[in-house]
Amino acid sequence: MRILVSNDDGYFAPGIEALAKALRAFGEVTVVAPERDRSGASNSLTLDRPLTVRTAANGFMYLNGTPTDCVHTAVTGLLEHLPDIVVSGINNGANMGDDTIYSGTVAAAMEGYLLGLPSFAFSLASRDMTHLDSAVRVACELVARQLAQPLPEPFLLNVNIPNRPYEDLRGMRCTRLGKRHHAEPVVRTRNPRGEEVFWVGAVGGEKDAGVGTDFHAVSEGYVSLTPLQIDLTRAEQMPRVAHWLQAEPQ
Repeated sequence: MRILVSNDDGYFAPGIEALAKALRAFGEVTVVAPERDRSGASNSLTLDRPLTVRTAANGFMYLNGTPTDCVHTAVTGLLEHLPDIVVSGINNGANMGDDTIYSGTVAAAMEGYLLGLPSFAFSLASRDMTHLDSAVRVACELVARQLAQPLPEPFLLNVNIPNRPYEDLRGMRCTRLGKRHHAEPVVRTRNPRGEEVFWVGAVGGEKDAGVGTDFHAVSEGYVSLTPLQIDLTRAEQMPRVAHWLQAEPQ
């Protein structure tokens, strides 16, 4: 098995190093990751300049672009052989609910999915990565499951692992995305030159975190697996919009 590993925290992040090391038990692992932290980059592609790929001392390749750039470049020309699977992470912090829209971790896996490959996005649901080893074990279990019993079509699985000892994990649940409240207001401040600048505010609290959501599963100590899709069409609103188009303006 050929495994392509990427992330959004950068090629030097402890999560990707631990993940790539563990996945070598399953086959040939290639790492192509951003040269710096690109959290929040979402699915952006760099189209206004060329990209450069360099190789670190540990063999990881790093690219001066986004997580999506990394996977797209790797799959569409950088690698001699197509990977069999794309694995993104392990992210430093959760990617649940609305966070998935902005997440570079999810975007790297999504690019693999768009290119026809089964893809995982793994996140440890805490900025305190005390139990990174738990997340690594969960990632290996899911990759092993896919190797032994492949799902019949390409998939995009968003996986969030509670930050607790492996023995304290209560199992795995298939979940839907929850939702957050609106984000906190931007933070106004001034730079050393006296210019007003703005920091994007913190994420909002959990709004829809009931049973069945990723938020609920992780809070209860379960690993959350959410299958994602790309079609953003709001199908139930199409008849209303079609009728609106046909109506005469008042």
